[in-house]
Amino acid sequence: MRTTVGIVGAGPAGLLLARLLHNAGIESVVLESRDRRYVEQRQRAGILEQGTVDVLREAGVGARMDREGLPHDGIELRFDRRRHRVDFPALTGGRQVMVYAQTEVCKDLIAAQLADGGPLLFEAEALAVEGAETDRPRVRFRHEGREDVLECDYVVGCDGFWGVARKAVPAALSRTYERTYPFGWLGILADVAPSHDELVYARGERGFALLSMRSPTVTRAYLQVPADTDAADWSDEEIWDELDRRLEVDDPAWRLARGPVTSKSVTPMRSYVHEPMRHGRLFLAGDAAHIVPPTGAKGLNLAVGDVVTFARALLARRDKGDSRPLDGYSGTCLRRVWQAERFSGAMTTMLHRAPDATAFDDKIQLAALDRLTRARSAETDLAEAYTGFPL
Repeated sequence: MRTTVGIVGAGPAGLLLARLLHNAGIESVVLESRDRRYVEQRQRAGILEQGTVDVLREAGVGARMDREGLPHDGIELRFDRRRHRVDFPALTGGRQVMVYAQTEVCKDLIAAQLADGGPLLFEAEALAVEGAETDRPRVRFRHEGREDVLECDYVVGCDGFWGVARKAVPAALSRTYERTYPFGWLGILADVAPSHDELVYARGERGFALLSMRSPTVTRAYLQVPADTDAADWSDEEIWDELDRRLEVDDPAWRLARGPVTSKSVTPMRSYVHEPMRHGRLFLAGDAAHIVPPTGAKGLNLAVGDVVTFARALLARRDKGDSRPLDGYSGTCLRRVWQAERFSGAMTTMLHRAPDATAFDDKIQLAALDRLTRARSAETDLAEAYTGFPL
C-alpha cells in the first residue's frame, strides 16, 4: 500500500488528523489494532476545550456534538465545606468547554471517514515503523491474517503509550520525563441525572472527589484511592457513601443523587513527556508522546493540538514550500504540552491529599484554594488553562 500520510492509531487524534487531511485533499491511511466496536466504546475523556470544539466544527464533524453536547461556563471548587464557582467566560473573554465523551467524538469521526475519507483499517496491528530517517518511511502491519507494508511520505504515531511508533525513535536521541502519583481515580458511570449542572472538584481530608457527567441522564464521578486499588473491592453503596462525604458542603439544599452504577474502574495517575516528538519523517502525537493526570482534562485536547499542528505544517509545506513548521513541530507542540503538564500537575497537587501529607501540606493546599477565591489573577490563570491553550 502507498499513501502520503500513514496514521497509526484510530483514537480521536488519528481520526481527526485523517479528517483534516481529507478536507485538505491529502491522502492518508489509518491503521487501528482494535475492532471498531472497541474504539467506539472505550471510556476516556469527556471535556473538550474551546479550541477542540472549534476544530471539530471547522472539520465538519461537530453537528451531533452541538446537538447533544453540554456547554459549560465554569466549574465549582469545594474545600473546607465551602464552594466557589469559577466563571470561565467572565475570565477568558467568552471561552467555555463542552462535555462530550471521547467515545462520541470517535463515533462521529469514524462515520465521516468511512463515508468519504481514505482507508480506515480496523484490526490492523502495526508491527513497526521503519525508515523514519528516509524520505520513504513505512509501517509494517498485520491485517486479515497476513503481513503488509504501508509506504508513506510521513508517519504520524497516534497509537498511545504502548504503541510501536515511539519505539522507532532511537534511544540515544530520546529524553523522557515522568512522575507517578501514589494514588489513582476510582471512576464510575451511573444511570442517574447529574447532581450539579457543572463539574465539581472537591478537596477534603479523606481525599479528592470529582462529580462530572456524560449526558443529562448519566453521571460520571471519581474518588481518589490508593494506586493499587481494585475497583471490585468497592461496592456501589460504599462509593456513593464516600462521594457524599467528600462532596459535603454547608448547603442544606444540595443533595447527591444516587443511581445504578453501570461501570467502575481505576485510572492510574501519572505525568509523562517524551522528547523529541519528531524523528525524521515520524511525528508523535497524543499519548504516544505525553500523558497528563486527568485532573486538568487535558489529554484528548493535547492530542488534538498535536494533529492540528501537524496538519497546518504539512499544508505550509505543500502550498507555500515552507518546511519550517514541519521542522519545528516538536518544539511547537512541546511548549503547549509543558504548559498542560504544569497546569495538570498543579491541579493534582492542590486537590489530592498525599498518603504522607502533613498538617503543613494541608494548610498549603487550603491556602492555594483560598487564593483562587480572592485573587482574580489566580482564578484567571486556572480558567485560561482549563478552557485551553491556543492551538
